[in-house]
Amino acid sequence: MSLGAGIVAGAAGTTALNVVTYLDMAVRGRPASRLPSEAAGELAGRAGADLGSGQAGESRREGVGALLGYAAGLGAGALYGLLTGDRRLPLPVAALGLSVAAMAAGDVPLVALRLTDPRGWEASSWVADAVPHLAYGLTAAAVYRRLTRP
Repeated sequence: MSLGAGIVAGAAGTTALNVVTYLDMAVRGRPASRLPSEAAGELAGRAGADLGSGQAGESRREGVGALLGYAAGLGAGALYGLLTGDRRLPLPVAALGLSVAAMAAGDVPLVALRLTDPRGWEASSWVADAVPHLAYGLTAAAVYRRLTRP
């Protein structure tokens, strides 16, 4: 039950993260990040997979990059479910923990691949990254709590 609830909570959190991200893009007129598709291309190259060139290759990299984001969100929720089980964490603690886990799942691989360095990010970049992850954490924690409520 805990693993399934964690995956569902992660899916709900990922949806919230995407809604907040796309709302930010719409309000501020900022472009989508290129980092997910760059990570997809780098990982595919390291695995010996050819995603192609031209528009088709770019589309594959964008698709795989988005799927990596979903995997991070679902994975963070699944891990939370496995680690938490039937314990009842206070909602703010659960939300913060899930936010940090999802942010780490998304950002640590990008840093490890040397595609970004958060130490050089401007404040607006930190906010654009942190706020959607906070939405993820709060949503995932609330959904998990609801699904596992006795």
